[in-house]
Amino acid sequence: MRNLAQRLWQDDAGFVVSTELVLVATILVIGVTVGQSTLRDAVISELADTAGAINEINQSYSFTSVTGHSSSVTGSIFVDLDDFCDNGTEGVQGSGQGQCVDMDLAARDEGT
Repeated sequence: MRNLAQRLWQDDAGFVVSTELVLVATILVIGVTVGQSTLRDAVISELADTAGAINEINQSYSFTSVTGHSSSVTGSIFVDLDDFCDNGTEGVQGSGQGQCVDMDLAARDEGT
């Protein structure tokens, strides 16, 4: 029994390898976590830009009457009214649609 305990005490063949694996795995997990949070921030920024661009679309259109040789078409008009949450309003009372989502992201240089 004493001989077995002495051999186990002197055996360190796997200790260094397992310690290195734990260290490498820890560094990889930290790197993946940082990468995912950076990816999340980039996706949120692009989605906020897309939402802002869609919010600024003006859907109004109009055309006047057209008269040809044997037919004619009257004009038409459509005016895009403010939707829920346009222009920073809190919504129409009684609309039941909840609250507006306002995202104010800090400006940053896209070149870095």
